[in-house]
Amino acid sequence: LATSALALAGCAGGSGDAAESAETTTIRFLYATGDETWNAVVDKVVTAFNEQSDTTEVKLDPLPAGSDYATALKTVDATGNWPAVVDMRDTLTYVNAGKLAPVPDEVTALLEPDAFAPAEDGNVYTVPYSALNGELGMNIVYNKAYFEEHDLEVPETYDDFIDLLDEIKANGDVPLATAAAEVWPSDQLWKPLAAPTFAEYSDEGGFWNVAAAGDASVADLKAPLEELKMIMDNYVLEGWQSTADAQTTTLLVNEQAVMATSSAGLGRLMDINKVDPEFDAGLFIIPDEDGKINVLKNSVVGDTAGGLAISSQAAENDDEYASAIEFLTYFYSVDAANLMEESGWISPNILASDEVTRNDTIPGAEDFFALLENPDLVWYENAPTLSTFSSVNTFFRQSRIEMQDGQTTIDETIAKVQAELDAQVAAAG
Repeated sequence: LATSALALAGCAGGSGDAAESAETTTIRFLYATGDETWNAVVDKVVTAFNEQSDTTEVKLDPLPAGSDYATALKTVDATGNWPAVVDMRDTLTYVNAGKLAPVPDEVTALLEPDAFAPAEDGNVYTVPYSALNGELGMNIVYNKAYFEEHDLEVPETYDDFIDLLDEIKANGDVPLATAAAEVWPSDQLWKPLAAPTFAEYSDEGGFWNVAAAGDASVADLKAPLEELKMIMDNYVLEGWQSTADAQTTTLLVNEQAVMATSSAGLGRLMDINKVDPEFDAGLFIIPDEDGKINVLKNSVVGDTAGGLAISSQAAENDDEYASAIEFLTYFYSVDAANLMEESGWISPNILASDEVTRNDTIPGAEDFFALLENPDLVWYENAPTLSTFSSVNTFFRQSRIEMQDGQTTIDETIAKVQAELDAQVAAAG
């Protein structure tokens, strides 16, 4: 993926005439590489923008997939070399540090009103790079042909899911592939298992806010951690510790596992279709004991709010700031939205969404869109306001991987993560 990202950076420039023009301003777009679909979307949109702009050339500045993006952003900040447009994490941290410039009305006016929100100072600092479907992409992708051959059903309850794993294993096949070569894919199995617990705190501002206030603790997550450990020990394809997220597509298509974890939604289905157009893929979200499908809502403000931002460093230069606005204006156009949809990405919530052509041709796409209409779908909130939560989250991910690998016990993991949370809360004052 890192190699692919570098290749994308090389092919996303504008025309030679534009690049040579003295009137052209070059800006950088820093983004997190991930699944191949997102990489392709960024490349297509930037290439199309460069081809139609007489004043701006956007250069891709991808971070390799193996990087922890929140940590990488800290490195960018330490070097003082901020790109003009940034795919943000830890938004409030950088807003409070004065690193981001307000996104102007001419950009936000292109979006649905609930797709963005102002910070406490009244300014908007991030705008979404995708549709506000929460973590609907945090799901299980599976081999439909295998299910049909063995008379298996998509699980309707958590117990059904465990029974499904047992049935596949009894057939002599590996039920599930997952990845941990990068730390962030470790969320793909964990979050659906923890969702019922997290959802209990939705009306109180989310689990992590309650825990930071001392009214909940990491020990409250012991039951889903036990479920995670049990599934990893009994049903997951060996070698997950060194498996990259994108590799799970190959493992699924090559029938090394019947199912695979994903956070890419339609993008993973598109990746599978590219590898094997004949592969019949489907997806589902692991339900809870009562059959509810708990899905985390998008946060449009707060430290966990992702989105595109303009750096204050770029805003100090009139030409770079104007070019950043020009690029974002294109990013939220119908033309850009159609490019995204063609690539298997669900475009952001723009006002002109009725002019966008949705891509329902990808095998398995009907499963994804059906989730939005599922009567058992329950949205919950869990948006931490702790300014250093990314440090806690990275530590928790790494600790979970160690626990899953048998290096530490569940109780040791809970104690370590609680200590890290307490330290970060104390440091934040």
